[in-house]
Amino acid sequence: MAKRKEAEFTEVGLLLYPDCQLAAVYGLTDLFRVASDWSTDLQVPTGLRNIRVSYWKMEDGDVSCTWDTHPGIPHALSYVIAPPSIIMPEKMQSMSPASQWLAHQHALGVTVCSICAGAFVLAETGLIDGRRATTHWAFAKRLSEQFPNIDVSPDNMIIDDGDVITAGGILAWADLGLLLVEKLLGQAVMLETARFLVVDPPRRSQSPYKAFLPQFDHGDKEVVQIQQQFHARPELQKSIGELAESVHLSERTLQRRFYRATRLKLTEYLQNVRIMKARQLLETTNASVESIAYTVGYTDPAAFRKIFGRLTGAKPNVYRGDARF
Repeated sequence: MAKRKEAEFTEVGLLLYPDCQLAAVYGLTDLFRVASDWSTDLQVPTGLRNIRVSYWKMEDGDVSCTWDTHPGIPHALSYVIAPPSIIMPEKMQSMSPASQWLAHQHALGVTVCSICAGAFVLAETGLIDGRRATTHWAFAKRLSEQFPNIDVSPDNMIIDDGDVITAGGILAWADLGLLLVEKLLGQAVMLETARFLVVDPPRRSQSPYKAFLPQFDHGDKEVVQIQQQFHARPELQKSIGELAESVHLSERTLQRRFYRATRLKLTEYLQNVRIMKARQLLETTNASVESIAYTVGYTDPAAFRKIFGRLTGAKPNVYRGDARF
C-alpha cells in the first residue's frame, strides 16, 4: 500500500461483505460527499483533508476495490468500515477473507470500524478481544457468547479506541460518519453536515475539551504496534525497555521513531490514551473517579486528577457533570 504524506484527501474504505446493508454504504458515501462540499464552502484550515471513499468487496475468497471516488490514484486507506448486516447474526456466513483483510489493514496502521452487526465481522479478526466494543442491543448477547473475550457494551452508541471504533444500532452509520467527519474536517464541517442532513451530532461533539486524535498512518510499523498496545491495554505498566524489546528496537531508537511518528513522547501518548478512556468511562458509567483511575492505569487518584485536569481543562467530576445531557 502506498505511503501517503500530504495527500489532498483521506481515504475511507467501505467493506462490502455478503448481505451487508447497502443503505449504510450509500448513506455514508453521500454523507462524506456532503461533508467534503461543506469543507470547501467553509474554507477549512490547511491540514484538514477532503474524504475519498472506496468500496472493497468480498468475493470468491478475496477482497478487492470495486468503486472509488478518485480512481486511478494509488490507495492509501486511513479508515475501513464494516457496515451493518441486513440479516440476523446467526444467519451471517463466515467472513474469514473479509476479516483477514481487516486484520491486515489494521497491521498497516489503518483504523478499523464496525457498525451494528458489522461487529461480528470485526470480531473474527481478534482485534477486539479484551476490548470494550458495542453493537446493536439486540445482538449483544450473541456477540458475547460467540466471542467471549470481548467486553460488549451495548449501551454505548460509539466506542472510540483510536485504532478501532465500533458503533451500535443499524442507523449508527450516521453517528460514525459524523464522528469521522469531525476527526478529518473539523467540528464546524461536522455540524454543518449534520444540520444539512437534519440529524443530531454524535455524542457531545461540542465539547470544549480538546480531543485526542491519534494517527496510525505514518508508515512506521513498529510504532504502530506500540500504539496498538497502548490502545488495547491502557493500564499497561511496561517500561520503555520492555516496549522496545517487544518490537526488537533499542530504547533510544524507539523513543526517537515514536516521537517522529506521533509528535508525542511515549509517556505523553500513553497519558492521552488513558485520559481518552477515562473520559469515555466518565461519560457512560457511574463508576467512581478512583475506580476509573485504576482501570485506566493510575494507582494514585491524585496523580490521575492532575493529569486529567491538565489534558482536558476540567476536574473529572466537573467533566462528568458537563458531559451528561
